[in-house]
This record gives sequence, C-alpha cells and structure tokens, in this order.
Amino acid sequence: MQLRAVVSLFTVLCLLRLSRQQPMKTVSAKRVTVGMIEDIKKQIDHIMEEVNLLKEKQALHTVCFRGMKVDNKCYLPMIGVKTFHMASDDCILHGGTLGWAKDEEENQALFEYARQKVGENRNIWIGVMDMMMEGTWVDMTGTLVNYTNWETLASQQPDGGTKENCVALSGLANGKWLDEPCHLQYNYFCQFNIL
Repeated sequence: MQLRAVVSLFTVLCLLRLSRQQPMKTVSAKRVTVGMIEDIKKQIDHIMEEVNLLKEKQALHTVCFRGMKVDNKCYLPMIGVKTFHMASDDCILHGGTLGWAKDEEENQALFEYARQKVGENRNIWIGVMDMMMEGTWVDMTGTLVNYTNWETLASQQPDGGTKENCVALSGLANGKWLDEPCHLQYNYFCQFNIL
C-alpha cells in the first residue's frame, strides 16, 4: 500500500515537472502530454518490476535462513518423504528444483546437512536421473552432469539399468550416490539459486 502511494506521488511530481518545463500550446501540447504520461507509466512499470525482483531476492535469502547456503545456492530440507517425481514437483511448486551437488565439496556439505536434518541412515533424492537415455545422467533441466559420486565398493553403482533411473544420496554409504527406482519414497532437499 505504501509503495502504491509512493508511485502515485512520483507520477504527480513528474507530471508537474514536465508541465513546468514545456509551456502548453494547442492540440500538439495535449499529444505531447499524453506521450509523456505513457512514458511515465512505462517507467513506473519498470520500477515495479525491479521492486518485485528485489522482493524475490529477499524471499530467497529469508528461505535460506532455514536452509543451508553453498555458493549461490540454498538447500532447504522439505518435510516428509515422496517419490522422485512428487519431490521434484514439490520443489518446482516452491520455486526451486530438486537439489544436487555439482562437486565433491557440495556433495559432502549436503550429506552432512542431510544427516543433521533427516537422520544418519536416510537416503535423499537428488536432482539427477537417466530417464531420457539409459546411462546418460542429467540434472532436472536436462543438462549432462559433470560430477558423480557413485557408490562403487559394495554395489558397483549405477547398477539398476532401466528399472532404476533416479538418484539418491545414501546415508548408509556416506553420501555416495545410488540409482534407485523412482517410485520409492525418500526425503529430499529443494535447491534455490540465490541471485
């Protein structure tokens, strides 16, 4: 409400300033005034867009007070367990994506954070899958992943073929990755990019 009052006051002041700068003449002065009003409306719309972007940035920083920051990302643990697809949809609904680590440092931080938030021996879904093409692991945007952390000592992951297309970070395997059937229900983290 206060923002709307400020914008209205700004508009009036701009109109007053413009009317003092250019003396009113005949019909052409009315056309110029209408054009100036349209320009002011465009400027106000631009200002409103910037205000909304600032609100979004503030909201992301607020969300991250409850989550974990790594670089320009915020990981937020979500309540309950879901299938891979339901977890992904829930993250999108909240304005993020199903989180995953892009390097060893992030993976270790996510593993430690998962141990604190969801328990020591729990698996959590991460945003990596090979549903499009077997053996080609991509993130939620379809981009090929450059970092993987497969569990290879006990079970030689990935080992599920076309029956296991979704990836979970394993609590029992110290943060190593497992390919799992997507219908299993695990905990999950949503990832939000902080601008």
